[in-house]
Amino acid sequence: MHEMSICESIMRVMEDQAKQQDFRHVSAIRLEIGPFAGVELEALRFSFDVVTRGTLADGCQLEVIETEARAWCLPCAKDFHVEQRFDPCPDCGSYQLQVMAGEELRIKDMEVN
Repeated sequence: MHEMSICESIMRVMEDQAKQQDFRHVSAIRLEIGPFAGVELEALRFSFDVVTRGTLADGCQLEVIETEARAWCLPCAKDFHVEQRFDPCPDCGSYQLQVMAGEELRIKDMEVN
């Protein structure tokens, strides 16, 4: 379950930021996660609760913002929403696509005190 290691990395970021910005507690954190990031959201939520227990983020509210996947078609140069990684272009049917969004996994912001 790589969601545990993702949460450990998020925890390290929170600890580093607490040192740099001099805060003691993280009350909420928002993550942006794309559908192609390969993250199981329920496993992430469970792992987050386990990893943050007894830390500066104990009781922290985790909010996940699910982003949209977008691709660009090389032959017809159209930008469009994709449901699955190997969907064809809706205009020309080509499979020569460049994924432009949907693989992200990032911290959007944190509420601290």
